[in-house]
Amino acid sequence: QVQLVESGGGLVQAGASLRLSCAASGRTSSTLTMGWFRQAPGKQREFVAASRGVDSSVDYADSVKGRFTISRDNAKNIVYLEMNSLKPADTGLYYCVASTAGRLVLIRRPGEYQSWGQGTQVTVSS
Repeated sequence: QVQLVESGGGLVQAGASLRLSCAASGRTSSTLTMGWFRQAPGKQREFVAASRGVDSSVDYADSVKGRFTISRDNAKNIVYLEMNSLKPADTGLYYCVASTAGRLVLIRRPGEYQSWGQGTQVTVSS
C-alpha cells in the first residue's frame, strides 16, 4: 500500500501560479504511475496529469496542457504539479494518485489508481 500526502494548495488570483507536492510513503517505487485528479464542487472527479513510472511518459488533460507540468523526484518519492496561468475553472480539490501499473494504459481512468491522497484545495479567484 502507498500512502500519499498532498500540500501546496491555496487561494490565488487568476493568472497566478502554484506548485502542488505529493509525498509518497509505504510501498513506493520509481515504477509507480503517479498523477493528479481534481474535483470541483458539484462536478465529477477529472483527470489532470500523470507520469508513467516505467518510462516517465506524461499525459495531460486538454484543459491544462501548456499550463501545468508534472514532475517527479524518485529519490525523494515526491511528485509535483506546477500550475501556471491559473484560471477560476481550475478551482477544486486536487488529489494525488498512484498506480502499481508502471506502464498504465488507461491513465485517465480514476479506477486504475489504487492509492489516493486526501486532497489539497486550490481556489482561483477572478
